[in-house]
Amino acid sequence: MRYTLTIIFLTISTFTFCQEEVTKVIQFTGVVFGPDSVSVVPGTHVYIPKSGRGTTTNPYGFFSMPVLEGDSIIFSAVGYKRAYFIIPPHENESSLRVVIALQDDIIFLEEVEIRPYPTESMFKEALITMELPERKEYANIYQWLNSEIMTEAYRDLPASPNANHQYFMQQQRQAYINRYSPPQNQFLNPFAWANFINLIKRKKR
Repeated sequence: MRYTLTIIFLTISTFTFCQEEVTKVIQFTGVVFGPDSVSVVPGTHVYIPKSGRGTTTNPYGFFSMPVLEGDSIIFSAVGYKRAYFIIPPHENESSLRVVIALQDDIIFLEEVEIRPYPTESMFKEALITMELPERKEYANIYQWLNSEIMTEAYRDLPASPNANHQYFMQQQRQAYINRYSPPQNQFLNPFAWANFINLIKRKKR
């Protein structure tokens, strides 16, 4: 019975020790530079394909993420070749700082010359007879710019708010004149007739 308990205790201790070793977390930080080792590479993807975790570098090329010992890290950015890094075992330190330099990924394509028309005369003829997709829209614009059509459209336009205001003010002004001003026709003015009669009387005297 004593030997059995000893074996169980050793098994549990070994399992716990292995579990602690496997789950050891390391803070992985660093800066990603370009091939000139002077300019940083912002927006670089730093990820672990095995666990599906990752991050990206900030505008200063800096990154920081938790990793485990033995993780394989991939650095990838547009226009640069991929870089790989494996987290080494750590006994005492719980952080790791690195500097990554990416190399340019430049591909030179061969020159391709495209000639849809075999001769220059055929190209000119096709260019002259080509119908533009906006030709119908231009035709509608030219038609609406015709002076007769523009005049007729102007006549059919409704009165603007400013014109309505001016017409209303003119009507008010005319009503005021008709109410407080003397009539234009003097034959209907009683004061004019009174003055005329007084004038005749004075002449008879």
